[in-house]
Amino acid sequence: MILNDDGIENIPLREFTEKAYLDYSMYVILDRALPHLGDGLKPVQRRIVYAMSELGLSAVSKHKKSARTVGDVLGKFHPHGDSACYEAMVLMAQPFAYRYPLIDGQGNWGSSDDPKSFAAMRYTEARLAPFAAALLAELGEGTVDWAPNFDGTLEEPVLLPARLPNILLNGTTGIAVGMATDIPPHNLNEVVAACIALLDDRKLDVARLCEYIPGPDFPTDAEIITPADELRAIYETGNGSLRQRALWERENGDVVVTALPYQVSGARILEQIAQQMQAKKLPMVEDLRDESDHENPTRLIIVPRSNRIDIEALMSHLFATTDLERSYRVNLNIIGLDGRPRVRDLREILVEWLAFRRATVTRRLQYRLEKVTERLHILDGLLAAFLNIDEVIAIIRAEERPKPVLMKRFDLSDRQAEAILDLKLRHLAKLEEIRIRGEQEQLAEERDQLQGLLGSPRKLTRLIREELLADAGKYGDARRSPLREQASAQALDETAMAPSEPVTVILSSAGWVRAAKGHEIDPASLNFRAGDDYLAAARGRSNQPALFLDSTGRCYSLPAHTLPSARSQGEPLTGRLSPPSGATFASVVMAQNDEHLLIASDAGYGFVTAAENLLAKNKSGKVLLNLPRGARVLPPVAVSDPATDLLAAVGSRGRLLVFPVAELPLMARGKGNKIIAIPGPKVAVREEYVTALACVPAGGSLTLYCGKRHLTLKPSDLDHYRGERGRRGALLPRGFQSVDRAEAR
Repeated sequence: MILNDDGIENIPLREFTEKAYLDYSMYVILDRALPHLGDGLKPVQRRIVYAMSELGLSAVSKHKKSARTVGDVLGKFHPHGDSACYEAMVLMAQPFAYRYPLIDGQGNWGSSDDPKSFAAMRYTEARLAPFAAALLAELGEGTVDWAPNFDGTLEEPVLLPARLPNILLNGTTGIAVGMATDIPPHNLNEVVAACIALLDDRKLDVARLCEYIPGPDFPTDAEIITPADELRAIYETGNGSLRQRALWERENGDVVVTALPYQVSGARILEQIAQQMQAKKLPMVEDLRDESDHENPTRLIIVPRSNRIDIEALMSHLFATTDLERSYRVNLNIIGLDGRPRVRDLREILVEWLAFRRATVTRRLQYRLEKVTERLHILDGLLAAFLNIDEVIAIIRAEERPKPVLMKRFDLSDRQAEAILDLKLRHLAKLEEIRIRGEQEQLAEERDQLQGLLGSPRKLTRLIREELLADAGKYGDARRSPLREQASAQALDETAMAPSEPVTVILSSAGWVRAAKGHEIDPASLNFRAGDDYLAAARGRSNQPALFLDSTGRCYSLPAHTLPSARSQGEPLTGRLSPPSGATFASVVMAQNDEHLLIASDAGYGFVTAAENLLAKNKSGKVLLNLPRGARVLPPVAVSDPATDLLAAVGSRGRLLVFPVAELPLMARGKGNKIIAIPGPKVAVREEYVTALACVPAGGSLTLYCGKRHLTLKPSDLDHYRGERGRRGALLPRGFQSVDRAEAR
C-alpha cells in the first residue's frame, strides 16, 4: 500500500479495476447465480424458504400474503429488488417449472402458456409445500453453520440440511460472470436408488449409475428422445444437450397434441404453425384449435387437409420447425463443498452430496448425543437430590447460599445444582423418582444407540440408507418424462409440400412478377402498372421453381407457390433477389429438374443444360451464360429430346439455319458453342444478331412470326435450311426476313 502526503492510498488503475471486477465476479458466482451442491439452492431461494419457515408457514399452516414473505426476505436477509425476489418465489411454486415445488401457492401463480402471467404479490398467498420439509426438518438440530445477515442483527443458515439431493431433483439455471449452469430436474425415486447403490458400492462408475438414473425427468409428460449413449456422455462429462419431443395421437383423423416439452407454450406452438400456414409453407394443414382445459391441460388440435396426408411426415416437419421438439443445454456447474464452482459428472455430484449428507447426519447425531448426555447428567443430580430429599430441603432452608453447599455435599456440578434449585414443590412427590429413573433408562438406551452409530461407519451408512428410502416413499412418484429414442425430425421441402396445380408465372418489363392459377390465362391481357408492360410468361406447376435470367447472364430461382397472385400487380423481383447493379430481368422459364433447356445469346452462341443447373440457393443468383461484348440473353428454349430435336436459329438478316441439337455441348454454365455465324463487330453495334430460336421435335414443324404474318415450315421444308452448325444459313422467302419469334410444333 502506497500513501500520498494526504494519507490517501494510491493504487494503479489496472490493479484496482482487476480486483474490483474479480470481487464482483466471485460475488455473482457464489452469492447469486450458481446453486450449492448441498441443498441445491441459490442464496435467494434458500432465504425465501428459511424466511417462510421462520414465519411459521409450514405445509399445514394457513396461507399468508406473498408480500409478507417477500418483505421479510428483503428486510432481514436479502437486500435486493422485490420483483426479482418474488419471481424466484413464483418459480418455486409453479408445478410446471419445478419438478418438486417447494412452495404451495394460492391465487394466480402463472400458467404453462405464460409463466410470467402471475399476479402481483399483494394478491397471491403462499406457504411451504410438503417437500420443503426435506430441506428444513433438521435445521434446528445443530446440522448447519450460521452466519450473520447483511446488517449483522440476525443469523441465517449458510446451507439448509437437505435430506435429499435437491440439486438433481429440481435442477436450476443461472448465468454468472464467465460461467453458467443448466441442471435439468430428475426423478426422486431414481436419484435415491442411485444414492443407495453408491452407498453399497463406492466403486460404481457413471455408466452403472445411469442404470438407476437413465435421464432427466421434467415436470411434463413429453418424451425425451435423446439416445441413451448421448445421455450417458452428458453425465460423464457434465456437459451436452438433450431433446424433448411433444406427445401426440390421432383422433378421428386429426392430430391431438397431449403433452409439450418443458417450458414450451401451447399458444406459441399454434402461433408458429399459423405463421407457416399464412406463408403458404404448410398446405397440408387446414385448421388449428386449442381445446386445453382443466381436465386436459394440453390439447392442441391440428386438422390435416385430407385423409391422404402423411401424418408421420407432417409431424416430423413440425418437430423440426417448431417448439414441438426442443433442445436443452446441460451444464452441471455447481458450487461444491469446498466453496468452488466446477463442472462435475454424475458420480462426483452424488459422491459429494453423500459426503454432505453423512456430515449432516453426523452433526445431527452428535448434537443429539450432547443433549442426551447433558440431560442424563442433570437427571443424575436430580436423582441424588430425591434420594436425600430431606437433607436437600434442610440445606435450602438453612443456607443463605445453598448452591455451593449442595455442590460440595453431594458432589454436584454447577448445572446439576442449578437444576435442583429450579425444582418446583409439586415435583417432590414419590412418583417423580420413578419418572426420573424411567427417563434415565430411555436416555441411556438412546445414548448407547447414538454412540454406536457415531462409532460405526457401517451403521451410519445404514441409517442414511433407511432415511433416504423413507423420504423416497414419502415424496417420490413415478417418472413423468418417458425415455424413447426417436428418429431425427426432418423438415419437408417446401416444393414437396406445395400442391401440384397448374400455374402461369408472368414477368413484366420492369421486373415485377406474379402467378396466376391455370394455363388458360392470356398473360399479355393483364393490367400492368403505369409505364410497365408484359415481358414474358412461363407455364408449369405450383410445386416447381420459377427460373429467372437477367441481362448479365445470371440465373435465379423462386418457389412458384410463394409468388403473389395475378389478381394484384405482383411485386418487384428485386425485393426477393439481388441482381448486379444495372441488370434487368430478361426472361422466366419453368421446367422439371431433369428437363433440358437451350441457353443462348443473340451473338449466336449457346449450349444445352439441365434445368436443375438454373437453381440458385441465394438471392444473388449464379452465373449461367457468359455474354460476348454487346450481346443479349435470349429466352431459354425447352428441349424435348437432345438426341433427336433440331435447332432452328433465325438471324436479323433473314437467314435460317437448322441442325441437330446434339451438336451443341451439354454444359452447366459458360459461353457455349457457335450456333449460327454472326459477325462479332455487327453484334456489338447491333447490326446483326439472332432474333429467334426454336427446338423442333422429330417430325415436327416450325412456324415463324413476322408481325401479323406467319410462315409454317413442314419437315420437308426444313431440309432446305439444314446445314452445319456455325454456318450462315439459308435466306428466308421475301416478306419473312424480319422474324419476331419462332414456335415449334
